[in-house]
Amino acid sequence: MKNTATIAALVILFAPALSLGSAKEKDAADGKTIAALYPDLTSGALTFARTAKLPEGVLLRCGEVEVKAADIDKFIQAQSEQMREEFRKNAFFLVEQQATVKLVVQLAKKTLAAGDPNLDGKADGQIIQDYLEKHVLKDVRVSDAEAEKFYNENKAMFGGASLAQVREQLKRYLLGEKNQQVVSAHIRELGKKMDIRVAGAWLKRQAVLAKDNPVDKARGSGKPSLVDFGATGCRPCDMLAPILEEVKAKYAGKVNVVFVHTGRHPILASRYGIQAIPVQIFYDKSGKEVFRHVGFFPQDEIEKKLLEMGVK
Repeated sequence: MKNTATIAALVILFAPALSLGSAKEKDAADGKTIAALYPDLTSGALTFARTAKLPEGVLLRCGEVEVKAADIDKFIQAQSEQMREEFRKNAFFLVEQQATVKLVVQLAKKTLAAGDPNLDGKADGQIIQDYLEKHVLKDVRVSDAEAEKFYNENKAMFGGASLAQVREQLKRYLLGEKNQQVVSAHIRELGKKMDIRVAGAWLKRQAVLAKDNPVDKARGSGKPSLVDFGATGCRPCDMLAPILEEVKAKYAGKVNVVFVHTGRHPILASRYGIQAIPVQIFYDKSGKEVFRHVGFFPQDEIEKKLLEMGVK
C-alpha cells in the first residue's frame, strides 16, 4: 500500500471552505451547473458551479475571488516538459484547485480569527490545516475492528507481517481515507450554497480535453472495464501486473483492462479519488462504477467480480 499525493487532490482536501454565497444567489444564476452539463467531470468544489460569460482572461469568479487564464498558463509553463500536456488537458482541475485554496483561506481566516490572535502570522497552509482539524475532522476516528477487517481482507499486501506489527500504520492510513471521505462529502454540500461562475466557452473546450485519457475512453466504449491505478516499484502493484495481463488476455474483446501509472497521470488519479495504490475500479458497460477495491486483489477475486457483472 503506497500513498500518492497530487496537485489536483488539493481541490478535494481544501473544499470545506466553500461555504461562501447563498442558496438564493445560486438559484438566480442564469447558467447551467457543471454537473448538469458535464456529468462525472468533477465531484469536487465546482460540481454546482454555473457557467457564465466572464470578462476576457477570467476563467472563474466567486465574489472577489478570481482565477485568471494567465495564472493557469504560468503554472503550466513552470512544469516539466513531460508533464505540461497532462496539465493542459486538465486545466479545469487546476482552476478548481486555485479557486478552492483562495476561498478556503478566506473563510478559514474569518472562522478562526476570534480564537487565534496570532492568525495573521500563520502561513495559509497552516490556517487551512487548523480550520479542517477544528471544524471538520475533529471527531473522525478509526477503530481496531476496522483495522482488523481491512487487514484480513488484504493480507497479501503486508508481506507476512502480523496485524500487531502493522496495526498503527494501518490505522493511520485508514484515518487518512476517512478524513478524505468526510471532506469530500462536505465539499458537495457546501458547494450548493455558493455562487461560483465559470467561463462557459472555455469550460466546453476543457470538458472535451479532460476526457482524452484511457479511463474515460474505456468507460465510453460500451464494454465493462477494469481500471487499475498503481505504479512501478510498489510491491502490491508489481504483484498485480502479471495478473492484469492474464485477465486482459483471457477476457480479450469482453472487458477493457486499463493500467494507469499515477506518477505519470497525477491529475487523472486525483480525479478518480486515488489516495493510495493500487486501486482497482470496475465499471459496467454503461461506464458506471460498480465496485472499488484498495490493495492487492487476487485473480480469482477479480474474475468473481467480473462474473457478478455478467462477464463470462
